[in-house]
Amino acid sequence: MLICIFTGFSSGLPLYLLLNLVPAWLKTEGLSLKAIGAFALIQFPYTWKFVWAPLLDRFGILPWLGRRRSWMFLSQLGLLASIAWLGQLSPTDNLTLVVALTAALAFLSATQDIALDAFRREILPEIELGLGNAIHVNAYRIAGLVPGSLSLILADRLPWSEVFLVTALFMLPGVAMTLLAKEPAIAAGAPRTLRDAVVEPFHEFFTRHGLRSALLVLAFLFFYKLGDSLCTALATPFYLDMGFTKTEIGLIAKNAGLWPSVIGGILGGIWMVKLGINRALWLFGVVQVMSILGFVWMAWLGPAPSDAARLTALAIVISAEAAGVGLGTTAFVAYMARTTHPAYTATQLALFTSLMAVPRTFINASAGWLVERMGWYDFFWLCFFLAIPGMLLLIRVAPWNGEPKAIVAAPRSA
Repeated sequence: MLICIFTGFSSGLPLYLLLNLVPAWLKTEGLSLKAIGAFALIQFPYTWKFVWAPLLDRFGILPWLGRRRSWMFLSQLGLLASIAWLGQLSPTDNLTLVVALTAALAFLSATQDIALDAFRREILPEIELGLGNAIHVNAYRIAGLVPGSLSLILADRLPWSEVFLVTALFMLPGVAMTLLAKEPAIAAGAPRTLRDAVVEPFHEFFTRHGLRSALLVLAFLFFYKLGDSLCTALATPFYLDMGFTKTEIGLIAKNAGLWPSVIGGILGGIWMVKLGINRALWLFGVVQVMSILGFVWMAWLGPAPSDAARLTALAIVISAEAAGVGLGTTAFVAYMARTTHPAYTATQLALFTSLMAVPRTFINASAGWLVERMGWYDFFWLCFFLAIPGMLLLIRVAPWNGEPKAIVAAPRSA
């Protein structure tokens, strides 16, 4: 469980930097909402990581660290350097280089996620998948408070170059975890050939489920997080448009977002052990959908100078989002881990999490365009209705009274 804290923190930090800190940086540097929204396309590696995931299943780069930890170590060092370098650039003077570096940062982050997801799946026994993934997601959310809270507060007091450097140093706990943890030992071992690593994960998944059921599972993975992902794509620019300062957003996010995330994540993980993953998907999904209405409410209130009542409203919206989205993600990640075959953890989890990332990357790129034409209020109502299809798919892919048996991998023959 302690390892799951570090995997979650290391995984969440670079993603939330791209989702929260980079948009705030670009807005204060004078870029338009449309341009900031288009920056979501930089995250395309998250949607295509299943393409190179077989390489991580088949090969290890540093023999002294092992197959999983060698990829974790190299990607973490690359992330630390990329984040620190990004802050030295000007988005207006070096836009091409900023685009290239953020794309490289997303690629390294996606590669780290492939290795961390496989590593976590292989160290957790089946009965601990729910709790372990709940702790991972909880730490993932807490990591978001660094670029989404601390870094924003620092940005009102320090130049952006120093803000990004401080943020980059928070990758060091993940590096320490990688060096100190043990390489997982699984019965199936590594695929014997690159062809096995590429073909067999997909063949096994579609054979196990059947074509129709497999496509329903993939559709569910796409739709379950669609509404809340689009809703939070431009959360920081939305708060700024509502009249809040970066410091106010940072302080409220730290206090109102931290405790609902921590308490909800821990209780959700413990509750999931008793409920089962299927029922957690239903209950936590409802909370996730309802949290979108907080953004509808704030958009209805409209922009105004911040006072005690406005700060309270912001706290309610952020805490509801932290609790709702955190609970939904906890159940969702546990479902994805349970659905993978232990012999092909990296590639199958990369496929599943890639589908989860499609809305965040490609559909979220239209968020700025939609806001400019619809306004914030109608935009958040659209997000609410886009969250409904994923809930309806639960009837088929995760029925209330159904929990599938654990998947057991047979050792590969020599």
